[in-house]
Amino acid sequence: MPDTAADFIVGRNNLRQHKLLNTPVPAIRQGEVLLKVDKFAFTSNNVTYAAFGDAMKYWDFFPAPEGWGKVPVWGFADVVASKHDEIAVGERVFGYLPMSSHVVVAPAHVKPAGFIDASAHRAELALVYNQYNRVAGDPGYVAAYEDQQALLRPLFMTAFFIDDLLADNDFFGAKAVVLSSASSKTALGVAYLLSQNRDVEVVGLTSRSNIPFLESTGYYDRVVAYDDIASLPSDLPVVFVDMAGNAKVIADLHNHFRDAMTYSCVVGGTHWEARGVGKALPGPKPVFFFAPTQIAKRTKDWGPGGIEKRFAESWKAFLGSVAKWMRVVKGSGAKSVESVYLDMLDGKVKPDEGHILSL
Repeated sequence: MPDTAADFIVGRNNLRQHKLLNTPVPAIRQGEVLLKVDKFAFTSNNVTYAAFGDAMKYWDFFPAPEGWGKVPVWGFADVVASKHDEIAVGERVFGYLPMSSHVVVAPAHVKPAGFIDASAHRAELALVYNQYNRVAGDPGYVAAYEDQQALLRPLFMTAFFIDDLLADNDFFGAKAVVLSSASSKTALGVAYLLSQNRDVEVVGLTSRSNIPFLESTGYYDRVVAYDDIASLPSDLPVVFVDMAGNAKVIADLHNHFRDAMTYSCVVGGTHWEARGVGKALPGPKPVFFFAPTQIAKRTKDWGPGGIEKRFAESWKAFLGSVAKWMRVVKGSGAKSVESVYLDMLDGKVKPDEGHILSL
């Protein structure tokens, strides 16, 4: 085992500030295991984690030096040291990881399918992010699709519950759902689900250059450039699902639809430098979507195994449609991580690319 670990850290108040931090490989105590991060996905969703790092406590999952943060990512890791009776060296897990080479977790509630990280600093954080799948016991794991799982499965879980929230509320009386940052992978998941299962019009808002790509997916009934919001019928009852967090786009949509907008849902911050919500917008007050809230509701509604069964069915169907539009791009080392990170901040990553990285 190497004697040094690597962490890619970013400025919490200046996301373009970044550096590679080399430290000794962490030591583990009784009950802990050391994970070697093999690979992780990096998408615009991770920019959202950073943009809302303080507000949603995303920085708290993986502590960093004062003023710095470790952007959470989803990926695969291998157990390289263990002082836990139920977790063996050599096991492979999938879950929430830092942009690092190593991370220490304290498994609890260990089952064949996975465990919870019971590290003290994560005790008050959202449970959904503290769960790790043991791939040997994960019925949804397919080795040949690891990259697609890292890139899309967590985002599709969010998409699944956005779709579910809207359907559970009869779309708040709307006839159409408008998605901003429509080329983001979470938005694509929502659009796919809406296009398959729901009797509503699916409208994507995007930059003009992304329109041909989005039309080619077949998920959207209509794709509109941000500059053309006024072309949408203003009396159409709509739900707005905001992946961009762009203050101008939010204002433009609310001022265009006004009372015809029946619900406004804030999900992401892909336009992180322009994010914000106006204080005196017409129409409904924007509400922040937090997936664990809907997960908790459906855990109670659907009973044991209900979420897993329904999600697995949707995930497998979605995965079958992904090959026609997503191209996996792999990179390793600090330079590759830095390049993809900065390109994602600047919105330069092509919508059909899915980046898999390692340090």
